[in-house]
Amino acid sequence: MSNASSSEVAIVDYGMGNLFSVGQACERAGLRTVVASSTQEILAADAVILPGVGAFGDAMETLTRLDLVSCLRDIAASPKPLVGICLGMQLLMTESHEFGSHRGLGIIEGEVVNLKVSVEGTRVLKVPQVGWNQIDAMGSDGHENNTEVSNEPWESPLLEGLSDGEYMYFVHSYYPDPVDARTVVSTTRYGDIEFCSSLHLGSVFACQYHPERSGPAGLRIYQNLAALISTQQPEQINV
Repeated sequence: MSNASSSEVAIVDYGMGNLFSVGQACERAGLRTVVASSTQEILAADAVILPGVGAFGDAMETLTRLDLVSCLRDIAASPKPLVGICLGMQLLMTESHEFGSHRGLGIIEGEVVNLKVSVEGTRVLKVPQVGWNQIDAMGSDGHENNTEVSNEPWESPLLEGLSDGEYMYFVHSYYPDPVDARTVVSTTRYGDIEFCSSLHLGSVFACQYHPERSGPAGLRIYQNLAALISTQQPEQINV
């Protein structure tokens, strides 16, 4: 049988991602990694991770200069898993309003909007949000799941085995607002604002939080990715 150690994940390098931490998490999950900045390397991998921290406009400018925009769109249209993390999630959207208006990859229809200063009781929550917060499961109809009648609340295989309300680590000032609520896998509340924190469409999964910085729960996402890849590979016969 094929196994995770035979699977290679391309971590897209466009100068704006925490590549080391993502690579370490992949390796702990049994995945081989390649830091990739060319179309050939990305297309050759079994799965692709698009990480990112920084400004949306600068990121899109670099992806365009590296000629990776069409490549990433092709990956998203294929059965091959594509995972967007933090800024990488936002880049999947149609456009962003961070420091002006910028076109995104257009893989998921919707906008990237500002996380405004919020209130929790008498406490003002500052932006950016930095720290731990919960992710709450959403059903395929775009409404919160009733976990009392569902042992598996998540609508994405990459969140399998995680608890509804699991804590993840966030660092962000913007968040995606998808047009189709059915793409939303989890929401997170920051004061009086509720936003999309995970989404799923076809072979694409994306999250606003950083799984590689979220302890055992975050590592489970990479382990689930390894398991997903292994089910998509043909069986290998040992002789």
